[in-house]
Amino acid sequence: MRWRSPSSALYRALACGAALLLSAASAQAGGTPIPHGTLELIARNQWIAAGHTLDLGLRFQLEKGWHIYWVNPGDSGEPPRVEWQLPAGLTAGPMEWPTPRRLESASIVDYGYEDTVLLMVPLHVAASLAAQQPARLGAQVRLLVCSHEMCIPGKAELSLTLPIKSQPPAPDTPTAELFAATRKSLPRPAPGNWKFSVTDANDSFELTANVGHQITQAVFFPLAESQIENAAPQKLLTEKADFRLTLRKSDRLLKPIERLKGVLVLSDDQAFLIDVPISKAGAVRNNSGEGAH
Repeated sequence: MRWRSPSSALYRALACGAALLLSAASAQAGGTPIPHGTLELIARNQWIAAGHTLDLGLRFQLEKGWHIYWVNPGDSGEPPRVEWQLPAGLTAGPMEWPTPRRLESASIVDYGYEDTVLLMVPLHVAASLAAQQPARLGAQVRLLVCSHEMCIPGKAELSLTLPIKSQPPAPDTPTAELFAATRKSLPRPAPGNWKFSVTDANDSFELTANVGHQITQAVFFPLAESQIENAAPQKLLTEKADFRLTLRKSDRLLKPIERLKGVLVLSDDQAFLIDVPISKAGAVRNNSGEGAH
């Protein structure tokens, strides 16, 4: 696989703050070796408390020129997969994915992360959980790490032991700062007054929107695979607060889809979750704001 780093500041700015904090922390904490990098399981709080959600994180530190993948990897690759080993009363929620970058070559486009990234997972703690011996949190991670020319599969056995206490949890500083910076890089639901519609135009989807201000750039990351041609140009037409983004359909899209879900990144470096019904008529509707998980 051929790959080159995108030069647009649109993607670099999204993760800049989180990357700086993650890089600073790498000098203070080690990690489990993975192909061309390290991986560590960390927690936002110092202990587990009944009825309080605990944010866990998979902190990837990758060598320059290597990357991992988003939930939709694009034209190749696969995202990290996790199997949790948790005590009774603790349940892992869905992974929260920061806004990805386009990893481009002459013929394909993948979606993923370079350098440093924290993939967060909420750990739901039962209200009935009693204070007891420290809890061991285990994770088996399978992943694919890729460079310009090759991909290497890897796996890691991670664990973290935390005390269980009856009092409300206290954040683990500076680890909590990493989580706060990463949370800022997560795409968020689009404002309710923004209007979106998607038209099925035979060989493409036409995403139209009114966002209340003029934009100069828009890039869409589909949540599901094989819906659009990832490497095809996304043609943007703008007029005042309105824009239309043309997304070429994938040759592997074999049956109609009812909704277009994904992440929309605009020229002001903001990323939004959208979930828009598809119609032939192209009627404008409010975005539902449902999340991409």
